[in-house]
Amino acid sequence: MSQLKVPLLDLKAQFAAIEQEVWPALERVVRSQQFILGDEVAAFEREVAEYCGTQEAVGCASGTDALLLSLVACGTEPGDEVITSPYTFFATAGSIVRAGARPVFVDIEPDSYNLNLDAVAAAITAKTRAIIPVHLFGRPVEIGPLLDLAARHGIDIIEDACQAIGAEWHGKRAGSFGTAGCFSFFPSKNLGAFGDGGAVTTSDVDLAKRLRALRVHGMERRYHHRWIGWNSRLDAIQAAVLRVKLRHLDRWSEARRRNAQQYRELFHEHGLTDLVRLPDPGPAHVRHVFNQFVIRVPAEHRDPLRKHLRNHGVGTEVYYPVPLHLQEALAFLGYREGAFPEAERAARETIALPVYPELTRDQQAYVVQTIADYFGRR
Repeated sequence: MSQLKVPLLDLKAQFAAIEQEVWPALERVVRSQQFILGDEVAAFEREVAEYCGTQEAVGCASGTDALLLSLVACGTEPGDEVITSPYTFFATAGSIVRAGARPVFVDIEPDSYNLNLDAVAAAITAKTRAIIPVHLFGRPVEIGPLLDLAARHGIDIIEDACQAIGAEWHGKRAGSFGTAGCFSFFPSKNLGAFGDGGAVTTSDVDLAKRLRALRVHGMERRYHHRWIGWNSRLDAIQAAVLRVKLRHLDRWSEARRRNAQQYRELFHEHGLTDLVRLPDPGPAHVRHVFNQFVIRVPAEHRDPLRKHLRNHGVGTEVYYPVPLHLQEALAFLGYREGAFPEAERAARETIALPVYPELTRDQQAYVVQTIADYFGRR
C-alpha cells in the first residue's frame, strides 16, 4: 500500500469548505470596528445557548476561564473541595486551585474514561463545594445519578464540556445539566475558533449576571465593581467565526460519529480487536461526538506503535500521558502512584487517531492497515 499523509487534524480542509461564509463574517466585524464584546458576541451567546438548551450563555477568553469563572461565580472559596477526574486536561484541576479550592480526585471508569460515580459518592465531605464531571473525548457522563447525588448534598455540578459540545444524554445536550457548563473553542475542538475562546452555559439568570460581571473585572456598570473579577472576554472576531461554524456543527459531529463507526468496522475486518481496544460509544441514550477517537493497546506497544504510525505518515496524540495526581505542579495534594489505577492505566495505554469530519474512508483504511502491519496482521 502506498503511503498516505493522514494528519491528526486537518483544519485547512474544514476552512476550505466554509471559506465563502467566513470572509463576510470577518469583514462584518472589521467594518464595524467593534472588536470587544458587542453585538457579535451577544448574538453568538444567544445562538449557542439555544443550541445547548440553556437560557443563557456567557462568552469568555478560553475554556480554562470558563471553568474558573464558573467556580468563582458559584461562590467557591479557600478551604472548599471540588471533586473531579485525574484523567483530563490540566485546566480542570488548575482552575480549582486558582479559585482557592482543593481538587479531590476520584478514579475513572475504564470504558468511558469518565468519573466513577461510586467513587464520587465516597469522596463527598462537609467541605465539598462542587463536582466537575468531565465529558471526556466527547462522551457525556452518566449525569442523572450524579445530579441526584449533588442535589442530596446541596452541591453544584459544573460540567467540563470543553470536548463535548453537542453531546447528548437522553436527548439533552452537554452543558445543560448542571449549575453551569464550560466550553472551549480552541481550534482543535469540534467547534473551534480562529484562536482561543470559551463560554459558560447556564439557566440560572443570576449566575449569568455574575459571570458577565466577573469577565470584565467584576464590573456591572462602567467603573462600578461589585466583585473582584478579571479580563476574560470573547473577541468579536472569534464570535463571528463561531457563528458560522455553529451552523455546521451537527453535520460535522455526525461525520465524526460515522468515522468512528467505520473505524470499528475496519478494526473488526482486520481481526485486530483482540489487540486493540476500541472506544465505547456508550448506550443508546448517549450521543458521543468523538472530539477524539481513542484506542488502547498494551502499554509496551503504545509508544512503538505511535512511532510506526508517524513513520508512515499518520498523526496521533496521547491524551494524557501523566494523570493529574502525578503532575509536579499538584504534588502538594499528596497523591502517589497507584492512587487511581484506571486513570494511570489509561495514561499508559491510549492513543488518539485522526477522526476529523473530512477524513476519508481510504485514509481510515490506511490508518487501520498500518496498525495491522505493525501487529503482523492482514
